[in-house]
Amino acid sequence: MFYVGLDLGQRQDFSALAVVEREERRFEWMPAPRELSVRHLERMELGTPYPRVVKRVCEVVRNPKLEYQSRLVVDATGVGAPVVDMLRSAGLTANLTTVTITSGERARGHGERWHVPRGDFRARSAAGGG
Repeated sequence: MFYVGLDLGQRQDFSALAVVEREERRFEWMPAPRELSVRHLERMELGTPYPRVVKRVCEVVRNPKLEYQSRLVVDATGVGAPVVDMLRSAGLTANLTTVTITSGERARGHGERWHVPRGDFRARSAAGGG
């Protein structure tokens, strides 16, 4: 299974794309944990128009290794909402999960729509967790 993360920027921040593979256990009886491997990282040029970002995301998820085996996770906060609409209408071959950054106190959501408090990101960054 592949997870494709899209962080949107444009004028002051770069848009970035990451592909992470979760490797499953080979045998049910094997106690080995799942492994995560970063397979691709990409920072798009500053000022890349969103239609070009959508086109690039579609190119990546249509790779034969990822096609129909990936989940695209997109920050749908602010300008992310219309970009999510563009991605949905682009005929993606990946499942789409949206994450909206909120001022709430705890993460909530179900299935393909999540709301995550900004504080969760600050706490992880301060702890060195990203």
